[in-house]
Amino acid sequence: MNKSYNFLLAGVGGQGTILASNLLAGVGLAAGFDVKKSEVHGMAQRGGSVNTHIRWDAERVYSPLIGLGEADMLLVFERAEALRYAAFLRPGGTAIVDEQTIVPITVTAGGAHYPTAEELAAVYGQLTDRLYVVPGSAIARELGNARIANVVLLGALSTFLEVSPEIWLQVIQARVPPRFVELNRQAFLRGRRAVAAGQSADQAG
Repeated sequence: MNKSYNFLLAGVGGQGTILASNLLAGVGLAAGFDVKKSEVHGMAQRGGSVNTHIRWDAERVYSPLIGLGEADMLLVFERAEALRYAAFLRPGGTAIVDEQTIVPITVTAGGAHYPTAEELAAVYGQLTDRLYVVPGSAIARELGNARIANVVLLGALSTFLEVSPEIWLQVIQARVPPRFVELNRQAFLRGRRAVAAGQSADQAG
């Protein structure tokens, strides 16, 4: 197991960044790491850009903050936010991005450009070959609740960490309301399968 991990989570207010960061911090603690988490930064209550930093270390974390080029893993809930925070990813790091797009009014009014999937791939292609675009929001809607896309993305993230799925599921069960535990369990497992399917497709190609 690695001795340390630096995670940066980013999205738009209302996408569940706070819950996702709390779950990820809880998993780190349950797995035996020292964990530090920053407060969520941004205009969360107004639909603005939101980010949070989480660091795991087998010995001691002295600060939760992650500098540019220091994130081992980015977990991003929206395409434009993935470009906004690309500079935080270390070379060769892992980026998991929900394919969802939330087009701001500045774009729909005709005054700004919304990034394409090709632009996203081009930017990350200069940093890493470990970009995974996951249909997190589509899976969440299929399961009947768009708000669980964050847990789908955590499921995808879990496939890159040496922490057993059982620990993740125990933390989810402890931290979500009982009536939503099964739904979140399904979301987590679907996220794991989405990445596995994508990897298989890459290998087949």
